Amino acid sequence: MKRRFLAFDIETAKLLPENVPDLFAHRPLGITCAAVVDVQGQHQTLWHGRESGTIAAQMSRAEAQGLVHDLARFVDEGYTLLTWNGVGFDFNILAEESGLQADCGQLALAHVDMMFHVVCSRGFPLALDKVAQGMGLPGKPPGMSGSKAPALWASGHQAEVLDYVIGDCRTTAAVARAAEERGAIEWVTARGSRATMALLNGWLAADQAMKLPLPDTSWMRAPLTRESFTDWIRG
Repeated sequence: MKRRFLAFDIETAKLLPENVPDLFAHRPLGITCAAVVDVQGQHQTLWHGRESGTIAAQMSRAEAQGLVHDLARFVDEGYTLLTWNGVGFDFNILAEESGLQADCGQLALAHVDMMFHVVCSRGFPLALDKVAQGMGLPGKPPGMSGSKAPALWASGHQAEVLDYVIGDCRTTAAVARAAEERGAIEWVTARGSRATMALLNGWLAADQAMKLPLPDTSWMRAPLTRESFTDWIRG
């Protein structure tokens, strides 16, 4: 039976210069909004903070905890959560904002993080937009990125950010579906060529991906380790 994927994404709140090399150095980042979209496009849910009946600058701790509980409920209903870098980023940030580190760690390890699967298999990360291009799918809107979302939110353009987070979920869902149908993921490299990675057994949950043989990273100057994505789970 095919898994019922539910793509998940968050947007952060802290105002920072674009292209900051290390977002985590500026923690806490806060969460403005989050979304889930199912692969079939029949279900979507949005979350954001509320204050005095209006949209808040960011989600409160209680609201972030509510988001964690909602995600756990979706899992209990039979959905498999799906992200692009959810192990290293989305659930990491959600754990800090909600204070529910154990719950977020459990969700992170049990869900499918496609980028983490690639890192475990190949030793390097990929950008979602480059994968969408390689798969022949629509990517991010021109001129828009996650680094611009906090400023847009703070300046009153919340609807634009909500559309953006939904769009990222839809792209994530489309990549997952197309890759499993083709039995491979394709992406556009930094040199503009195309590369492919086979998915012989489909997408692996994070705890399964961690059991893959270690890739050869001897050619890399500073290879990423799996632990750099998961250290927060162990505290």
